[in-house]
Amino acid sequence: MAVITISREIYSEGRYIGEKVAEALAYHLVDKGTIEKVFVEHSIVEFGEVWKSSPGFWARFDDMRTTTIRFLKQVILALAHHGEMVIVGRGAFAVLGDFADVLNVRVQAPFPIRLRRAMEKEGITELDRAEALLRERDRMRDAFVKSFYDIRWEDAAAARTFDLVIDTGKVPPDLAVTWMVEALKVLKEREVHDEPTTGTIEIGADLASTVSKVLGCHVTH
Repeated sequence: MAVITISREIYSEGRYIGEKVAEALAYHLVDKGTIEKVFVEHSIVEFGEVWKSSPGFWARFDDMRTTTIRFLKQVILALAHHGEMVIVGRGAFAVLGDFADVLNVRVQAPFPIRLRRAMEKEGITELDRAEALLRERDRMRDAFVKSFYDIRWEDAAAARTFDLVIDTGKVPPDLAVTWMVEALKVLKEREVHDEPTTGTIEIGADLASTVSKVLGCHVTH
């Protein structure tokens, strides 16, 4: 089955790497938009609003927040159970970290390099404005992971949560793609004994059906 999760700093080229890895492996690529579609199918609050909201916002809606967090975890588990998946973002590493057939990858780059990329991609010429944008997006990412999984993204990196950490300030994105494809091949050949795998995940029929519908694939790999 095998799954890759990619947690990335904004403008670290993590999205590009995820796309190319999925393409090379002929895997499904899952991002925030994919998960939003599953939420909509189940009439859960739009995930985009959750991503933009601070923990303080959700503190005023404890029941909805609990439901949303629980459902997000179920969706990630259902996607992993479907198999042959590259999941970009959404804190998937925090949900799938204990599974033997999941490769958890962090993609990062030094702040100055990400700042330059932000200016180029967003067409921003003012350094202060670009820096403010980048710091705000970093803050939003950290707040999301802390709110949903009660961990800090930086703490997860320090705790060796990830199987592979790639700095695109030094490693070209296309080389990173090659590394990840090769790492997954090794992972798939590895003998698994008492460790849980994504094939052992139990998913409700309705959610499994929704995931298949959203992916346009009715085969569990």
